[in-house]
Amino acid sequence: MTTVLPDAPAIEAPQPQWEMSRLWHVTLAVGDDVAGVPASLWLLVLRGAVALETLDGTRALRGGDAVVVDGATARRLTAIDESEIAVADLRLSLPTRLLPSPLVVPGFSARHPGVAALIDMCPLRDACTPSTFAASYGGLVGAAVVASWLEDTGRPDGPPAGADPVVAEVMAEVMRRPGEAWTIEEMAGLAHLSRSALTERFRRALGRSPSEVLRDVRMQVARKLLRDRGRTVTQIAFAVGYGSTAAFSRAFSAHQGVAPQEWRTSSLARDPQ
Repeated sequence: MTTVLPDAPAIEAPQPQWEMSRLWHVTLAVGDDVAGVPASLWLLVLRGAVALETLDGTRALRGGDAVVVDGATARRLTAIDESEIAVADLRLSLPTRLLPSPLVVPGFSARHPGVAALIDMCPLRDACTPSTFAASYGGLVGAAVVASWLEDTGRPDGPPAGADPVVAEVMAEVMRRPGEAWTIEEMAGLAHLSRSALTERFRRALGRSPSEVLRDVRMQVARKLLRDRGRTVTQIAFAVGYGSTAAFSRAFSAHQGVAPQEWRTSSLARDPQ
């Protein structure tokens, strides 16, 4: 008797996994060097132009261009014009492809407008407490970089799931209006998808559901607003879409481990500016 073994299930190749805990904006005068950047960095030119100098030569990065540089690559970044840039400590935690360094992505903002909108609106400053939102944010930026690199090099494996433009556009719209009473149906309506289809795309791209990402976005905005001494906790609760102070306090405490006022006190003690 011959036993026929079933075919082994196909194993999907793992996607690169990215980490990011900080993303900030810097304004530069002509001739300024970009100082204080992390060893592994991602940079987007929001306006103006900067020169990227490495051992391989010098390249101009203009408005909308982005670059990833790993910690082993010597480099110097200098403003060619009056410029504004976004800088992040983006790094690969699970490298599944050998990426070049530096990896320049021309026209990043035009190719990934949803991601670019997030970067423009939502810096990340809480480096001491990386959040689940920061993890999703870093994965989205890194996936967009890899997608562009695959496209530019004509590689056959196609863009990774995390580069989904629908997910980026929905996240950008939620960031613009975090205080709206969002439902999954309304978020799906932005992309002309069903609730289940949107949820599947979010899970493929970020490993999280739309409701989880919505909560993370609201908590990110809430932390930013809590640094403003002029805003009450009640005002912040309504600004990020909660119908009462009690509901906001419960959600914030579950997400951060401390109540909003306690978080505000400890945050301002760490960074009074």
